[in-house]
Amino acid sequence: MEDQKDVEEATIPASLSPDALSLRSSSKRYVEFDTQDPLNPRQWPLSKRIGITALTTYSTMVVTFASAIFATAIPSLVRIHGVDREVVTLGVSLYVLGFAIGPVIWASFSELKGRYLPFIISVFGFTAFSFATAVSKDLTSILICRWFGGFFGAGPLTLAGPLYADMFVGKPFGISMVFFAFTVFMGPIIAQPIGGFIVLNHSLGWKWTEYICGIMGAAALVPLIFVLKETYAPVILAKKAASMRKQTGDTSVIAQHEEISISWQVILIEYVGLPLKMLVSDPIVLLMSLFGSFVYGLLYLFLVGYPVVFQKIHGMKPGVGGLPYLGLIVGEVFAVLAIFLMQPWIMKQAKKNGGIMMPEWQLPVAVPGAVAFSAGLFWYGWTGYRRDIHWIVPTLSGVLTGFGLLATFVPSISYLVQARPERPASAIAAHTFLRSLFASVFPLFASYMYDGIGVQWTSTLLGCLAAVMVPVPIALYVYGPRIRAKGDLGSKESL
Repeated sequence: MEDQKDVEEATIPASLSPDALSLRSSSKRYVEFDTQDPLNPRQWPLSKRIGITALTTYSTMVVTFASAIFATAIPSLVRIHGVDREVVTLGVSLYVLGFAIGPVIWASFSELKGRYLPFIISVFGFTAFSFATAVSKDLTSILICRWFGGFFGAGPLTLAGPLYADMFVGKPFGISMVFFAFTVFMGPIIAQPIGGFIVLNHSLGWKWTEYICGIMGAAALVPLIFVLKETYAPVILAKKAASMRKQTGDTSVIAQHEEISISWQVILIEYVGLPLKMLVSDPIVLLMSLFGSFVYGLLYLFLVGYPVVFQKIHGMKPGVGGLPYLGLIVGEVFAVLAIFLMQPWIMKQAKKNGGIMMPEWQLPVAVPGAVAFSAGLFWYGWTGYRRDIHWIVPTLSGVLTGFGLLATFVPSISYLVQARPERPASAIAAHTFLRSLFASVFPLFASYMYDGIGVQWTSTLLGCLAAVMVPVPIALYVYGPRIRAKGDLGSKESL
């Protein structure tokens, strides 16, 4: 415990100096955090930080739950509106496309005005458009509302990781990211059996797949308004400086964040455009985003692939046919245990390194994760395409696939936050943007692949592509420090 305390105390960045004021010029005195400053989110009581983490994690689960539950309503909407299945599938793709566009806005907003306001606005918008989707009378309105639901729902997805980085460092940060990633994947998975049983209930129908999302969103919004506090240090210091000027009358007291030049050009280039710029010019952001995007896209492809195997081939009804998804959750639990077992090794390495954590230490667990993910796809394809093979066999493939989903996704997010600590929200926005593009497209071509080349060959193709991704974490583990040393955004994160 004492070793961990020493390591955690070394994690406060150098920019958060113990002095309340730092004299950096003859005319300005910059406000910084005092030692043990109660305004510093990393010094808040643990119970307060855990409460905020629980609520924001729940919010993330709700928006990902909503992204996938619509898939269970597709057959009902096809019958009601008399259109092709692919048209109604746009309700899933457009929502996830909102996940791609939203992060650019929410990340920029948070780095200018802090985490609290964009988080609350995004959850409110998600809740409103979930109810709006449920009461829509025509398919066009449904699809439009779904896009806006995804756009606003991207807020928790984008801001939860940076918010945890604001409050935690070292092992606690790693734990918070594990639970964040777990809910990102758990939401779409549990949505399938829940949505399936809802649409089978004639007294409820497809509308209740959206009503339940709105209710869950409201259940997150109300406590968030009162429990969530501002965690972004630059914004907190700006408020502290304003308070000190008011109390002392000393106009030379200022926070660095107050000196940011706010113009449309600055906002568009330095904030809105930064995530896209990072994707193009930063090899670490690009590689980790591609790595996470392929895995995340396949999660949404399973929304089409699992019903093909368990409902068409094995003849299960929608509710029961959604239960095999629970195999993925079992695999994710194993991944959580594997990541937790890595933490003592990471803390030991940090202690040897003088309390400095290298982001690359997050990556080793991604290697067996990527291998397991690829193996699970082969297993699923070659045991799921025939009815005479018991349904439990392809269901068990989800243990490997679920393990791979989480064991690759958590390192990709944690690595970005720690490798790009100056602008973590923008790095996460870049990751979310690309992975959501993948996830929005995959369900659209999935049915054509399964119908055209069959379950076994579709899974073989995807398994081979997953195998190609295995060297990515290995390459970054070896060459990551060198790449970060060359980049302007690279830095070591203290633990």
